[in-house]
Amino acid sequence: MGKKSIVVLLSIVPFILMLAAIPFVNRVQPIIFGLPFLAFWLFFGMLITPLCTYAIFKLQKTERSAE
Repeated sequence: MGKKSIVVLLSIVPFILMLAAIPFVNRVQPIIFGLPFLAFWLFFGMLITPLCTYAIFKLQKTERSAE
């Protein structure tokens, strides 16, 4: 698995978390940290998105320095 495919995968993860999975997680139960499951899922997606973006930045930065 090359760096380019990892970058593509990391780019798709936030989309899947925030949009594609919503019909599957649209429920109130269980309650996690006092939040309905959907609210927790969206909060979790908001935490994961910058991490994916940072990982993409680091991968592309090492790719540019190798050139």
